[in-house]
Amino acid sequence: MGKSKAEKSVVITDLKENLSQAQMAMVIDPQGLTVAEITDLRRKLLPKGTVCKVTKNTLMKIAIEDNPTWQPMEEFLKGSTAVLLTKEDIPGAIKAYQEFQKATKKTELKGGVMEGKALNESQIKAISELPSKEQLMGQVAGAINSLAAKIAIAINEVPSSLARGIKAVSEKE
Repeated sequence: MGKSKAEKSVVITDLKENLSQAQMAMVIDPQGLTVAEITDLRRKLLPKGTVCKVTKNTLMKIAIEDNPTWQPMEEFLKGSTAVLLTKEDIPGAIKAYQEFQKATKKTELKGGVMEGKALNESQIKAISELPSKEQLMGQVAGAINSLAAKIAIAINEVPSSLARGIKAVSEKE
C-alpha cells in the first residue's frame, strides 16, 4: 500500500530540510543492497556529516523543483536511487562511499550536485582527493606559526644588528 498524501508531505519536508543544510549531494544506484548494507553505509557516512536518503524519485523531484541549487540532480533521478547529502566533510564522505563501494561492489555512482552544478564520477573523484578540513586547518595553522616565528626573528634581529653596527663603529674610532 502506498503512502498517504500527508506521509508524502512529511517526506518532502524532511528532504527539503536536509537539502537546505547540505553542501553536496551524490546520487547512487542502491539496487542489490540489503537493508543491513544500507545501514552499514549510513553508519560509515554519519561521522562525515552525511545522510543517506532512499526515497522515490518523484518525491525528490518535488523537493528540488523550487531550488535551483539542486535542480541539476533531476538528470540522475532515474531508476533506483539513493541520495547522499553531505553537510560537512565532503572529501571524507566521498572516500567513505568509495570504500563501501569497493567492499560491496553493488552500488553505482550516477553523479552529484555541488553549488548548482552537476558533477560526473571523475569530478567527484577529484574532489575526494582534496585535503580534509582537518588537514587544511593544520596547514593554515602551520603557515601562521611559521610566519609568526619569522616576524619574531626579524624583530629581534633589528636591535642585534644595530648593536653590532655601533660596536664596529666604536672599535674603528
